[in-house]
Parts: sequence; C-alpha cells; structure tokens
Amino acid sequence: MQQGLIKLAVYSLDGRSSTLSGVPDGGWCGEGSVIKCELRRYDVIALRASQILHVPAATFHHLMAESLPFNAFVISQLNERMGQFIATVQNERLLDVDARVAQAIAQLFHPVLYPRTSSVLELSQEEIGLLTGLSRQRVNQAMRTLAALQLVVISYQTVRVVDLDGLRSFGIAGL
Repeated sequence: MQQGLIKLAVYSLDGRSSTLSGVPDGGWCGEGSVIKCELRRYDVIALRASQILHVPAATFHHLMAESLPFNAFVISQLNERMGQFIATVQNERLLDVDARVAQAIAQLFHPVLYPRTSSVLELSQEEIGLLTGLSRQRVNQAMRTLAALQLVVISYQTVRVVDLDGLRSFGIAGL
C-alpha cells in the first residue's frame, strides 16, 4: 500500500500556486539543484505522512565523482523526469480535462521514477486536483468518467487503477 506522497510546487508573491509534480513512495527529487549548487526553486510539501531521506550535498557530489553506477542512476532520473515534464506541458496544452486527469494518475506509475507505486493509490480527489491544477469538483467528474470506462475504481480517498494501459492511452489518440 502506498505510504508517502509529496508534491513539488511553486508559489507567486500574490499567493497563487502551481504544483509541478507529485512524488509517490520510492521517488526521488532535488538532484538538479544539488548538481547546480543552487537552492531549489520549488517547495517540497508532504501531502501525507512521508519518510524523506536527505542526501547531503557533499555525499551526493562525492558519489557523482566516484561512482559510475550513481552517475548512471542520476542521468536516468534526469532524463525520465525531463520526459515527464514535457508530457505534462503537452497534456495541459492539448488534452481535455478528463484526459489530463487520466494522464496525471498514469504518471504516478512511471516505472523508473516511481518504481514502488501500487495499483491502489491513497489519493484524494483534492490531491489529484493539486497535481492537475483542477478543482476537486472537476476532478470528481473526470474520475466518474474514468470509472465508467472501467479504467479505475474510485472510493473514499483511494483510486484503484484496473487498466493502466487504458489510462495511459486515454485521450491521447490524435496527438
């Protein structure tokens, strides 16, 4: 069962916010800022109780300098995350709302970035709204559509994905 969930978000001076990504249990984030030796340009916020491991910058840079496997891991993470962000921008610009919700849920099953995601996500519709930039009410409508298509089963604060391939392909047929 899924344990932790964090979101990566930015906030404007007038209080507006944008969630950049959700990171479920077993995920990894922050390496870009450490590589560039700069402060993170986003906040990391736990949406539920989460255990977070902090790798000190000195340890990270030592591993980068001394370990080819660690370098390969970091490069893979950066490459996969870049692909995920490009897909997110594409989805926001080209897909309807139901498809955006489907894609946001499907992204939590990325096998490289989030290898421990189980088929049952302890994820409320409000949390999905934070990940998609949509209202809870609009997410509720989209979730009912996805449930009617038997892609997911929804219950109180959980989503069980029953057809991951269908979810991944939902709404993207003409891109």
